[in-house]
Amino acid sequence: MKNLNSLKGALAIALLVLGSACTSTNIQPAAPVVEENLALKAALSQQADDNQARYLSRNPEATLNFFGIQPGMTVVEALPGGGWYSKILIPYLGENGELVGVDYSQKLWPNFSFMTPERIEAKKTWVSTWTAQAKQWRDDNGASITAFQFDEMPSSMAGSADAMLFIRALHNLARFEDNGNFLSNSLKETYTILKPGGIVGVVQHQAREDRPDDWSNGDNGYLKKSFIVAKMQAAGFEFVGQSDINENAKDQANVGDIVWRLPPSLSGSKDDDEKRAAMLAVGESNRMTLKFRKPL
Repeated sequence: MKNLNSLKGALAIALLVLGSACTSTNIQPAAPVVEENLALKAALSQQADDNQARYLSRNPEATLNFFGIQPGMTVVEALPGGGWYSKILIPYLGENGELVGVDYSQKLWPNFSFMTPERIEAKKTWVSTWTAQAKQWRDDNGASITAFQFDEMPSSMAGSADAMLFIRALHNLARFEDNGNFLSNSLKETYTILKPGGIVGVVQHQAREDRPDDWSNGDNGYLKKSFIVAKMQAAGFEFVGQSDINENAKDQANVGDIVWRLPPSLSGSKDDDEKRAAMLAVGESNRMTLKFRKPL
């Protein structure tokens, strides 16, 4: 019995020591295991070499992961244009997902000096022409594809989307707001099309907060973070957070600068080797990456 009691005492002491060691500040919990998004990596690897060359500047993997975009979702992409992001999203969202392209309102386009009457007329068939083009980017396992234009969202789409992406697409809505409430109306439709809890992902050329408001109103491609957050909250969205993944401290744009002076546009420097080299050294614009949510 004495030996048994001694053994029990030794075991108790050992347990106390072990417990103390486990609570010591020297013992760190194991780092959480972060699973790689293999589906997104696969979609990115399928892209053309020219598109992949811009991954270092545009960071599509980190951007889509930050927004929480997942296969099977219904994602609305504002101003998809030639499909740089669309071509990633279609295979990534997969056969159970849907990509919805949305173009600016037909009423907005005449505000651009470069829009000829013929180009404005062509916008009347944008939904069908873009959808046909986007279907060429998908295979049998890709997301289904639909489209609409702001101010003409089908009522059947209300509450159907998991996420809305505005990737470099807000400045023109803001710059022409006084001519037709284009930003306000687009955000209203965004709120309508999203499910409760749906996400709005914004990547936008960012003006420093100390820059003049009349320069950073969208005319030059730049907007302030405070402006976007205020507009989104006024439209009913919650600000979830931000990421620095698309920031570029070399872009210190100020009065007299336009975002299109930088690559890939290189406006005003294509025939000036010295200026072109300077713009290439800056790289693509400084962009904010913001995440908002429609309340549950």
